[in-house]
Amino acid sequence: MNTYNDVTRRDFLKTSATAAATVGVAGLAASRFAHAAGSDMLRVGMIGCGGRNTGAGSQALKADPGTKLVAMCDIFLDRVKNARAAIQNELTRSGRPDAVQVPDSQCLTGFDSFKQVIALSDVVCIANGAKFHPYHALSAIQAGKHVFVEKPHGIDPYTVKMMRRACALAKEKQLCIVSGLHSRYHPGYAETIQRVHDGAIGAIVSIEENFLRAPYGVTDRKPGLTELEWQCSTQYHFRWLSGDDVPQSLVHNMDRARWALKEAVPVKCHGLGGRSSMTEPIYGDVFDHHTVVYEFPNGVRVYALCRTTTGCYDEDSSLVFGSKGMANVKACRITGETKWRWQQTSNDPHQVDPYQIEHDRLFAGIRSGKPVNNGDYQLLRKYVH
Repeated sequence: MNTYNDVTRRDFLKTSATAAATVGVAGLAASRFAHAAGSDMLRVGMIGCGGRNTGAGSQALKADPGTKLVAMCDIFLDRVKNARAAIQNELTRSGRPDAVQVPDSQCLTGFDSFKQVIALSDVVCIANGAKFHPYHALSAIQAGKHVFVEKPHGIDPYTVKMMRRACALAKEKQLCIVSGLHSRYHPGYAETIQRVHDGAIGAIVSIEENFLRAPYGVTDRKPGLTELEWQCSTQYHFRWLSGDDVPQSLVHNMDRARWALKEAVPVKCHGLGGRSSMTEPIYGDVFDHHTVVYEFPNGVRVYALCRTTTGCYDEDSSLVFGSKGMANVKACRITGETKWRWQQTSNDPHQVDPYQIEHDRLFAGIRSGKPVNNGDYQLLRKYVH
């Protein structure tokens, strides 16, 4: 269950369609599910209460009927309470109004509040400042908790190594650690990549990865915020928190490129980047454009382009060029000698929404006793020593 490459297309579709049902299987020994006070209830905690983790918290609760949200933390209390209300509304619409059980005493703030969330939870959803992802993931695994952690998984050599430790320890402890690199859980992308691996476009010659867009949303600085609070409130615009735009945004593109290349590791790279237009203080200190060329074994090159400027050409694509054709991964389409396009046949999020499927797989792994560990592609394990 480490990657979709491990299963056939038929198995993949079958597993995705039944993931939600798997978590509700009855008749298994109660001891296998002993989590919260000896019950089979799984307590979910959230570290970070921005938009991404609000979505992840809802998806975690939808993945398994035997879950409840019990604790939440963020630097800002208003974010915690707003996220709690949003998740409560979403789960009420989904027919589970009792899934959110977070009293005010467990709406937590402060840089150390993650420790309380971990202590109160069986499963921890981590989606806050990228700088903290490895610290919080490792802490949760050390405490014996299952983890969902958003990308990026490390923004410097030290934190990449820390996340490696977390993934290795999770494997040793038989705990789940699921990555927010959601492309691996998209059925259309998986079908497209499998066909690339099966030779539909011949030998891969090069890959072009584009993430060209306007900047992340900016907000005015609220009166009374300290400099630290201000930077944490707009984390994507500061390098020490987000890692800048390449690991923060283009990481999904590079994940798809390495997936197509069967997890190959680049041998060298060169690139350029800078700040050309988004230079006002409200944009922090991140670059607004990057270009990196990665050279892989056998001479394959990946051309990675990332730009965050308004009023320019935009494109979000993963284009794999082969000797016999081209695969547009995000469009789930192959052209050239082979012509094919994936067709979505269901609107059930448990079958087609990668954000939901990653949580379905996480909780199915917990319930089945077959932990999901995405560490095999979550990090460049062969590259970082």
